[in-house]
Amino acid sequence: VSAQVAGQAGGSEVLRVIVPVLPRISNHTDFDALRAHPGVDLQFIGPGMPIPPADLVILPGSKSVRADLAFLRANGWDRALRRHLRYGGKLIGICGGMQMLGRSIHDPDGREGPAGTSDGLALLDFETTLAPEKQLRRVAGRLADGNDATVRGYEIHLGVTEGPALARPALWLEGDRPDGARSDDGQVLATYVHGLFDDPAACGALLRWAGLGQAEGVDLDALREASLDRLADSLAANLDLGALFAPLGR
Repeated sequence: VSAQVAGQAGGSEVLRVIVPVLPRISNHTDFDALRAHPGVDLQFIGPGMPIPPADLVILPGSKSVRADLAFLRANGWDRALRRHLRYGGKLIGICGGMQMLGRSIHDPDGREGPAGTSDGLALLDFETTLAPEKQLRRVAGRLADGNDATVRGYEIHLGVTEGPALARPALWLEGDRPDGARSDDGQVLATYVHGLFDDPAACGALLRWAGLGQAEGVDLDALREASLDRLADSLAANLDLGALFAPLGR
């Protein structure tokens, strides 16, 4: 059965994006811009469900990376990801999803469960050790693929990641600090930065990379403001605001 994905060969009008739902998934807001994008068909895949043909698969953040990696394997999603890449699909790992893409994850002190080491998916050449100090900071930078699209987001993770793959970063953050990694074939991208799609420039660039023709990003702030304006207009049209505010002396 062919696994030809939707958006390849010249750019599609609709990009199929798949997110495997892990039991300890974190930071659901990473996908808000994709939910709102008219050119994206975003699907969340649950336990026991196969990963269907897609343009882009995103491994999300996790509150317990080794346990969620074991869950991913138990569902056969590791094999599905390799098949996805063989057919030319793109793959992004965010935070815990990034850590899963490496060769191994070490938790010597049992920070997220029983102490030990788990083999990663080995799609990128790095290893992660879960450290005592959590990294928590807002960040800004640009994509490292040459188009300099701006990225704004935040980091929140325990892991310290090291390895040769980091020599080809996914992002350049302020202060010329590299973040994440990209595969040599350009199909896999890994980053610690949440909010990767929130900036319209980065969102558009990443969707074009994944196969969505001349995609532009969505402006989440503008969409939220427009939604609030519509809500305010609806309230004004359907409520007696004078009577509502009268007890307040307004």
